[in-house]
Amino acid sequence: METPLADLPPANAADIPSLDRLLNGPAIAPLLVQHGRTQVTATLRAHLGELRQAALAGTLQRARLTEEAIATALAATLADASRLRLRPVFNLTGTVLHTNLGRALLPDEAVRAVVQAMTAPVNLELDLSSGKRGDRDSLVAELLCELTGAEAATVVNNNAAAVLLMLKTLADRREVVVSRGELIEIGGSFRIPDIMRQAGAKLVEVGTTNRTHLADYALAIGTRTALLMKVHASNYLISGFTQSVTVAELAALGRTHGLTIAVDLGSGSLLDLSRWHLPKEPTVRETVAAGADLVSFSADKLLGGPQAGLLVGRSDLIAKLKKNPLARALRVDKLTLAALGAVLALYRAPEFLAQRLTTLRLLTRLPAAMQAQAARLQPIVQQAVGDAFEVAAVPVSSQIGSGALPVDRLPSYGLAVRAVKGKRGSLDRLDAAWRALPRPVIGRIAEKTLWLDLRCLEEPDEAAFAAQWRERQP
Repeated sequence: METPLADLPPANAADIPSLDRLLNGPAIAPLLVQHGRTQVTATLRAHLGELRQAALAGTLQRARLTEEAIATALAATLADASRLRLRPVFNLTGTVLHTNLGRALLPDEAVRAVVQAMTAPVNLELDLSSGKRGDRDSLVAELLCELTGAEAATVVNNNAAAVLLMLKTLADRREVVVSRGELIEIGGSFRIPDIMRQAGAKLVEVGTTNRTHLADYALAIGTRTALLMKVHASNYLISGFTQSVTVAELAALGRTHGLTIAVDLGSGSLLDLSRWHLPKEPTVRETVAAGADLVSFSADKLLGGPQAGLLVGRSDLIAKLKKNPLARALRVDKLTLAALGAVLALYRAPEFLAQRLTTLRLLTRLPAAMQAQAARLQPIVQQAVGDAFEVAAVPVSSQIGSGALPVDRLPSYGLAVRAVKGKRGSLDRLDAAWRALPRPVIGRIAEKTLWLDLRCLEEPDEAAFAAQWRERQP
């Protein structure tokens, strides 16, 4: 009777099959077809090296040396190496515009435009009417001017780049006057004073954290002053005894002294969100109409488009920005312009925007729809996590995110997962296990609860979400 492999003594290095034998064997053949000989050979050689180390340590089990066992281990390693690092996840954090999860999701129109730009030559810098070299900004500038009331526009790779380009072009080795209450820090420890130093501009702080008056700006103006600047405090709110200067007031002061008024609007809403019962944000059009000479804002926040920084304003100032050599280093590619153009086109029909623009559709989801969704998913998730946890359908509060309307909350619904007392359930381990799923589930832990906010789980994804849970056993 043959002795089981598990009962045999540890294997020696001499027992390990040769590389050539394995590569020419039937167990490895499917992997060669799928991954190619070069990758399979390199991975197999590394695996055989690990087996030799185990043999030298006296811990190599003979069961690991069968061709089938080696092929199985090899397949797992190759599959992991082949998996794309940028992967789709389920965003159940309750933050719609989540910076770490890619911010705005693009609508179908933008996706189609990007695919077209990826798969066919496009007129990126070709003027089709003249047949001569064109300006890539022209692909979206007309739309931006139409939607904002500005004279001209240009596009760079994010709003930080827009501010950098503006300061470097107009205020290098000169002074920029900013209220102390607007010297913001955004994600990744990115601060307005830091970008001013990089641009070669000298920051002149005026007022106090909570109160700044027009007279503070007026007293700070000198022969070296280049810009009067306002920065939208999009990621925090100062309340109580406060005072700030409006764009219109600052514009009047700027005209008196012949100074440029620049506004960093941050998340940059193109329309008044209150028409959809969302908190009102200052729009780009309102800011331009109030007298701002230049306005910078993001495309991938409230606007709902791809990552980009948009600059609109006076045509002579935009022309200066475009002539700066830095503009070429900060420009966007054809895919960004394709997506941006498609998203901006949707704003021409605002009556359909809540259905067609993904970001706005998520922000305006009805709590009742999410409540019904939570009721459908609660038993599925409960069965998957087992009796060590209790899963309940509960009301929750979502947020817009990415610095937009930081204190405003949106009524939502979701699932609350709590460890059952006396059971060995760990929320941290459960959260880690969910992040390791084929399509990771990203929630948030707070108050000894793992929360799954369903605002960003639309019906097309709900089936995939439920199917993934059904495959899991308690």
